[in-house]
Amino acid sequence: MFRTLALTGLTLCLALPATAFEYVAGFKDWAVYQDRVNGETVCYATTKASDKAPKSVRHGDVVFFVTYFRGSSQPQNSLRVAYDLREDVQGEVSVGRESWKMYAVKNESFAHDDDEGRITSAIRKGSELRVESTSARNTEVAYHFSLSGSAGAVDKARELCS
Repeated sequence: MFRTLALTGLTLCLALPATAFEYVAGFKDWAVYQDRVNGETVCYATTKASDKAPKSVRHGDVVFFVTYFRGSSQPQNSLRVAYDLREDVQGEVSVGRESWKMYAVKNESFAHDDDEGRITSAIRKGSELRVESTSARNTEVAYHFSLSGSAGAVDKARELCS
């Protein structure tokens, strides 16, 4: 079942089971949601892509997440798109001059565990996030995300799940 949520005036469609997923707060271009997955609380700071390339491709919803799980201070950074990504080609996430590799699993891309804290710190302090990846159809895609409000959203998500 698909769950549609309001994201600071935008519509955020996520392929999530209908559970206790609830909107908590908005922070400029970011929003915070809380959910229960297998009885455990999960907290999300999210934002939608502000720019998508190439323009000639139908991208669908493109959302970046900083996720916290109850009892863990380690964030999980991920990208969710509306199509499958190539799992044999690493993508890249960058904030300012810093960049990190991401690996794909179906329609999501994840940061490597060792990079999670550095990426989240950069997201909290930066002004723009960029993610590049390759679709399962071999299309090279790039997404830009505003980081306006990211610090407040990330802090709130971490607080909710601490």
